[in-house]
Amino acid sequence: MTEDLDARARELDRAHVFHSWSAQAGLDLMPIAGGSGTTVWDHAGTRFLDFSSQLVNVNIGHQHPAVVAAIRDQAETLATIGPATANLTRGEAAVRILDKAPAGFSKVFFTNGGADAIENAIRMARLHTGRDTILSTYRSYHGNTGAAIVATGDWRRMPNQYARGHAHFFGPYLYRTEFWATSPEEESARALQHLERVIQSEGPSTIAAILLESIPGTAGILVPPPGYLAGVRALADRYDILLILDEVMAGFGRTGRWFAFDGHGVVPDLITFAKGVNSGYVPVGGVIISDPISATFDDRVFPGGLTYSGHPLAAASIVAALDAMQSEGIVDNARRVGAEAIGPGLAELAERHPLIGEVRGEGVFWALELVADRDTREPVGAPVIGRLKKELVSRGLIPFTADNRIHVVPPCVVTDDEVAQAMSIYHESLTSVEDDLF
Repeated sequence: MTEDLDARARELDRAHVFHSWSAQAGLDLMPIAGGSGTTVWDHAGTRFLDFSSQLVNVNIGHQHPAVVAAIRDQAETLATIGPATANLTRGEAAVRILDKAPAGFSKVFFTNGGADAIENAIRMARLHTGRDTILSTYRSYHGNTGAAIVATGDWRRMPNQYARGHAHFFGPYLYRTEFWATSPEEESARALQHLERVIQSEGPSTIAAILLESIPGTAGILVPPPGYLAGVRALADRYDILLILDEVMAGFGRTGRWFAFDGHGVVPDLITFAKGVNSGYVPVGGVIISDPISATFDDRVFPGGLTYSGHPLAAASIVAALDAMQSEGIVDNARRVGAEAIGPGLAELAERHPLIGEVRGEGVFWALELVADRDTREPVGAPVIGRLKKELVSRGLIPFTADNRIHVVPPCVVTDDEVAQAMSIYHESLTSVEDDLF
């Protein structure tokens, strides 16, 4: 019977579900029937360690009982209400979020996810400054809506150039430096000089905001070198430009901090969030708005809105998730397990496997960059990543893959024993692939 359910799930998916970022004909996706913590399983009961956190969003783990109970209780009380009302649960969610934000932020605009959080942050920046241009990096992903996808730097932008007023620049990435740098300090200084020249060339008086992922996620978990984010803040101040930090993937525990930028001595003007704020149990996102920008709309209509802005089920899930993360020390666990288990484990793998060119990350936010040759740093191709993904899944681990990388991104609740199990699976899978390559 369970095999019939898995077969039925595959049959319905292939016949009727249109999937993102995919050619549809060849898809044959894994059915998932349930989950708990860092583990998911199919209808037959086959279990998998989820070291993808799905789309790097299930920070609190699957089926956390407090979050599930909060959604259930809210559904029994008030399942939905329009945004043009005051709702206690929505207000409590805003308070929980603002409690983690820097001083000088008093308002939250709720959206349905990360992409429309970016859309509305851009809208706020343009209206507040009276300027149009948004600067963002080539190695970035900000979402699949009009302005968010054009702000994105990777290939997904190219078929979707529908929004106006965007320009791109290169951020720091020492392993594949654009600036002939030989140290993190050189990379930071030269990347900042490059950004300043782009600002000058585009015209500071035309630029509304610089939009950055605090730590670029899908682009490679590119932890900024020392001084870079603070340097961007200084450039923004020098040229009277706003700074929007995209914390959609990196925020709410992923780096072992509530916000990724907390470790870089910088305060932005607008903060976007989604994913980890409630681990994706109900779709939600938003913009945390600094007081000067919020005041712009005290007597001026903000021309934006969403039917489900501040949806009560989403708000309830935020309250429960952030309360549980606080009381259970889940962010501290992410920081500790990254420093004591994941980081050392991946470093050991790099010593044993010639496919690994670089390991980078923090908290539960890591990447293995895979190369065909360590000297030339030539990236491996899609066939190698595809083979490695199959090897990992066959051994009971769901990976997150992007380009020539494996991202090691388990939920923040992952244990040392689960990390050790995952490291063994990575080792066995890399060995199997390398045996055929070298």
